[in-house]
Amino acid sequence: MAKGVPPIRVLVVDDDKAICEFMETFLEKDGYEVKTLSDASVVVDTVKAGGFHLVVLDLMMPKMGGVEVLEKIRKVDSDVAVVIFTGYPSLDTAVASMKLDAVDYLKKPFNPEEFRDVLDRVMRKKGLLRTPEENLHRVIGETIRGLRKDRGLTLKQMARRTGLSVSLLSQIERAESSASISSLYKIATALDVRIQDLFGEY
Repeated sequence: MAKGVPPIRVLVVDDDKAICEFMETFLEKDGYEVKTLSDASVVVDTVKAGGFHLVVLDLMMPKMGGVEVLEKIRKVDSDVAVVIFTGYPSLDTAVASMKLDAVDYLKKPFNPEEFRDVLDRVMRKKGLLRTPEENLHRVIGETIRGLRKDRGLTLKQMARRTGLSVSLLSQIERAESSASISSLYKIATALDVRIQDLFGEY
């Protein structure tokens, strides 16, 4: 069975909880696994423990500035990609960030499409970009999960309706397994939609 790539893990650090929530929703919708922190003092331990591919770091935080946090991150992880974003851009902090190998420096509020371009560039550089096939698995999985939840069905109820195992259905929803046409047909029938409706925008 085809295994999807593990999700790309992103750590968002901003003392503004509303921004953390927005970023979490925005990035999870694009298929990233997201953790948010509002307290800069725990970032280093989180990075050390976390296996993150990308850190999105606010520059102006009360206890510790973004450049100082980035310096500390670099002492424990020289490879993780870091994007700085700030409502108060300045040449000094931009230069300091780049010297510490930040991959980009964005002004807040940022344009979501521009941010997606930055993410694509970072992921390509790190060799983490998903193939079109993996993206398709993700879209199918998210669509199935959305339709199932809209209908108030549990995975167990779906398993009964389709004759597929709970674990296979769960893997399909998480894009960890590619579904056969016959499985997709059973799922579409159970959800009372056409099979092509499971392909989202594809």
